[in-house]
Amino acid sequence: MRILGIETSCDETGIAVYDNKLGLIVNKLNSQSFLHNKYGGVVPELAARNHLDQIFIFLQEFEKKKNFFSSIDAIAYTAGPGLVGPLLVGATVACSLAFSLNIPVVPVNHIEGHLLSPMLDSSNLNFPFLGLLISGGNTQLIHAKKLGVYKLLGKTLDIAVGNLFDKIAKILDLKYPGGPNISELAKFGKNRNFKFPRPMINDSSLNFSFSGLRTFIEKLVKFSDKSFQTKADIALELEESIIEIFIVKVCRALKLLNLNTLVIVGGVSANCRLRNYFSNFSNKNDLNLFLVSKKYCTDNAAMISYTGFLKFKSGVYFPNTDIFVDSKWCVDSKRKFI
Repeated sequence: MRILGIETSCDETGIAVYDNKLGLIVNKLNSQSFLHNKYGGVVPELAARNHLDQIFIFLQEFEKKKNFFSSIDAIAYTAGPGLVGPLLVGATVACSLAFSLNIPVVPVNHIEGHLLSPMLDSSNLNFPFLGLLISGGNTQLIHAKKLGVYKLLGKTLDIAVGNLFDKIAKILDLKYPGGPNISELAKFGKNRNFKFPRPMINDSSLNFSFSGLRTFIEKLVKFSDKSFQTKADIALELEESIIEIFIVKVCRALKLLNLNTLVIVGGVSANCRLRNYFSNFSNKNDLNLFLVSKKYCTDNAAMISYTGFLKFKSGVYFPNTDIFVDSKWCVDSKRKFI
């Protein structure tokens, strides 16, 4: 069984193929960072147009391979959450191609794809587990009970942590995307030169809030010197404050659910300091920690094709004439598919 996966939720164009016997046999990804850098964030219309161009470049490459399309059993695509324009591009291409091949489509929740992405490298990850999803558009704590059954425990009440990194990077005159650049700058920081607030760290809920932290840093930078060292110290303390918040919230959630398995996924999970902190934390607390491989941290089609495979195998799919997109599709939605 082979599933073709298409990912176009934001500014990464991905196409991948998962084979139930061979594993991941195709995984192509095109980043649009160069396109959105001068705007300091993603411009939805530009992203959608670029997705359309790039998808057809990938498909033309596949067309040259003998029997490539005839070997595909279904097409999985990111149906949400995400930006409406980019999502519609992926959904339309997926359904059109599936119609021409007379095969079904599998709408995949982008968040579920991230949660299951560590399974691409590890067969030891089993349900149930606690998932910490940290990306440019989402910051969520999720109880993954079994395939297709999830409970959202907490989320950001304003901006996602990845979005925060982008905004702070702009304040510090760094390029987009902000996360990698702040991480690199933080390597030169000196501990305790600044002390940032830890929003909602003492709140009994499992929710997050980062807009206040952004405002605090914005005012700090305004009245600080603009030296390289000052910026590096700010970047370091930003990472430290966010990591501390995550550890406190994760501990609370694990205790609440009586779970011992933690999965950390999403683009921000590539942060080296965060990975080191949580690795040490898991070792000290005898916790089963699964950190997604860095090559699968950001949005990618590998996780979509793999999740599509699991869904298709369990009987979750659409006829190819139905196009489904939901830009706010919550991972714990009770929506049923046939």
